[in-house]
Amino acid sequence: MYIPEHFKETNPARISALIESHPFGMLVTAPEGVPFVSHLPFIFERPAGTQGKLRGHMARANPQWQHFSIGSEVLAVFQGPDAYVSPSWYSSPGVPTWNYAVVHLRGKPRLIEDEFELEALLEQLTHVHESHMSNPWKPDLTGERRSKLLNMIVGFEIEITHIQGKFKLSQNRPLEDQQEVVEELNQSNNQSDTAVAKLMSGFIHDKS
Repeated sequence: MYIPEHFKETNPARISALIESHPFGMLVTAPEGVPFVSHLPFIFERPAGTQGKLRGHMARANPQWQHFSIGSEVLAVFQGPDAYVSPSWYSSPGVPTWNYAVVHLRGKPRLIEDEFELEALLEQLTHVHESHMSNPWKPDLTGERRSKLLNMIVGFEIEITHIQGKFKLSQNRPLEDQQEVVEELNQSNNQSDTAVAKLMSGFIHDKS
């Protein structure tokens, strides 16, 4: 990914927060040089002192898991909020552009083939996404239904080897222009616009 220095993001907390708030990512492989993409929910775990791991699963009928091989790497892409920025908002000359935040994680995958480990992964994913519900759903993994469900999916874990974060939030513009962009985006009815404004406000606050 092309990242000008002023848009490069290396803060672990910001990177983790983006993935946690936008966990539905793209998993990219390129068998024989041909790109293949799956859109999947992930769990990102990043213990202190490590690059972290991604965990997820896909349908067994999806051929992508067969692209995993020893030593090969895959790419996971997480897209945060984005917004159009008009040059009419600047106090100095500019051009139309787009503000956004995105994280690329590259790593080595392994299949989760043990039934108990796969079941634990499903329970973890369910807990993460059901925990905010008033009446959380719980998987009933017993008997024949358990075997059938586990046979229909393939679990995987990706050991992260490389992290790239690009938070393009008008950092190359004067502070006055950044503040004006925030004000304009905050007036929008579009949730992505206001989310970008919130991110930008955090950056401005950190610099002040």
